[in-house]
Amino acid sequence: MTTATPPRDPETRGVRLVAVLLALMLVSGLIDAVSYLGLGHVFTANMTGNVVILGFAAAGTPGFSVPHSATSLAAFMLGAAMGGRVAARFAVGSRRRWMRVTLAAEATLVAGSAVLAFAGSGTPATRYVLIALTAFAMGLRNANVRKLGVPDLTATTVLTTTLTGLLSESRLGDGTSHRSPRRAAAVVALFAGAVLGAWLISDHSPGVPLLVAAAVSGVLAVVASGRE
Repeated sequence: MTTATPPRDPETRGVRLVAVLLALMLVSGLIDAVSYLGLGHVFTANMTGNVVILGFAAAGTPGFSVPHSATSLAAFMLGAAMGGRVAARFAVGSRRRWMRVTLAAEATLVAGSAVLAFAGSGTPATRYVLIALTAFAMGLRNANVRKLGVPDLTATTVLTTTLTGLLSESRLGDGTSHRSPRRAAAVVALFAGAVLGAWLISDHSPGVPLLVAAAVSGVLAVVASGRE
């Protein structure tokens, strides 16, 4: 007599969330390379850096723009608020579906930014729309990633807390960390994304790294699982 094989939990199908979030760190590096190097010295993923830049601009420092940084900050905040609504809608159900919806929305927004960058004439209006779209996408994603609560990966656009934990809890610190590889991988992923983004934008229009970022987010939307 054969024993029936229990059905596989749908949540376990696909790539683990830790790997997905590390890939999103790379996307964040791409996005900030585009925004800082191609859209006028503004961050649209890293809001810590953007607030500092806003301060530089407010003080009249050459090369920085109050309207650019303020647009980025406002769009990111709006995206985060919308992300909170998405999280409230999907957090009670499948984590897999929740993450895939979030990533699909991000991929759509960033793809739209890429299309605009390819088609746009480089006018100030185009630049503001690109800043707003990418910052909104990053706010939407960060709000949902935070609600997911994956240890040491509750933000995919900044590294201050990650670096603090990596060193303070390492053997050089109190030696209590069991997640050093995860934290180190997050640092490497963001760095790699920034390098790739800078390399792409040096030889191409901002549309190319944005298209790569959209493609990565789109693939992740298809393959993400609900397990950590």
